[in-house]
Amino acid sequence: MSLFTTEQLAQLEQQAIELPSWAFGNSGTRFKVFATPGTPRDPFEKIADAAKVHEYTALAPTVALHIPWDKVDSYDELRSHAEGLGVALGTINSNTFQDDDYKFGALTHEDAAVRRKAIDHHLECIDIMHATGSRDLKIWLAEGSNYPGQADLRGRQDRLHESLSEIYARLGDEQRLVLEYKFFEPAFYHTDVPDWGTSYAQVAALGDKAMVCLDTGHHAPGTNIEFIVMQLLRLGKLGSFDFNSRFYADDDLIVGAADPFQLFRIVFEVIRGGGLNNPDVAFMLDQCHNVEDKIPGQIRSVLNVQEMTARALLVDGEALRAAQRSGDVLEANRVFMDAFYTDVRPALAEWRESRGLPADPMAAFAASGHLAKIAEERVGGVQAGWGA
Repeated sequence: MSLFTTEQLAQLEQQAIELPSWAFGNSGTRFKVFATPGTPRDPFEKIADAAKVHEYTALAPTVALHIPWDKVDSYDELRSHAEGLGVALGTINSNTFQDDDYKFGALTHEDAAVRRKAIDHHLECIDIMHATGSRDLKIWLAEGSNYPGQADLRGRQDRLHESLSEIYARLGDEQRLVLEYKFFEPAFYHTDVPDWGTSYAQVAALGDKAMVCLDTGHHAPGTNIEFIVMQLLRLGKLGSFDFNSRFYADDDLIVGAADPFQLFRIVFEVIRGGGLNNPDVAFMLDQCHNVEDKIPGQIRSVLNVQEMTARALLVDGEALRAAQRSGDVLEANRVFMDAFYTDVRPALAEWRESRGLPADPMAAFAASGHLAKIAEERVGGVQAGWGA
């Protein structure tokens, strides 16, 4: 195991990536949601699928919930179910984008009654956090306008601050509010939280328990995402990631599928900024499996994050800084690229085996026959999917 130092292996050992419950439900395109045999029919089965990812990789110890998609009668029972399978319940994600009342906004709406409904939903989410033991309330707002003049841009920011302030005030001492941003969609002229600067401005006004969530698919083409990562870490306001991959817009594809080098660059800045295995910087996936099977899709994603983390750990920091200080452009780039081009897969496979894990989790899961098993067992009921 000469490729990694003892310290690097210790860092890889600690890596934890939260899985989204909704990734195990039916998904598809904007035109069709595709059903798959064995799809979970309730949050308990979603968590069971997430636990399988952790079983084969030891990388996914927590599962994020989405409310109301994952509402249950007893969160104590759901929490016990998760713990019995070796995982814990993580981030609670709110949903203010599927009710008719929210057509023209939720936390930013002109109508105080609609804002009240949206705020109360978030207060309910915090109550759920108390029951599940969750730390983070993650808010993504599908709010904005489609045409110039349609909305009072400044008024919406003021109303957003007022709404978030009431939600923030309800948080427990150990809980956080994490505000996600997205530059467009479903609104096209303006989005109320379109970029990291707006998210930062809103959470900075709330207090220390409010942070920014960075979704890697929520940026304009060509955006230097690792620069944003650096800046938010520097400011102490990077609360969490939603890792996925995109070719065109918010594609929510398997992490690293479109641009593995971008994932490497992002993780390098995470390490450089002290964000790796930092409990204040949560790694989470947010992806929808359009055509691939769900459990192996999640396994592939967490392995991709682990692989790029391993490569980023191999960057020779001293050599890189020496080249940077001396202005040796080509040498600095060589040091960086040497780490990226290093094939860490054989070393990671050997290391997994030393920990009692399968050398190739994808192959081991495929050989287990688990997908056929759940397809046979999960007959009847209503499969989970978008909006359920």
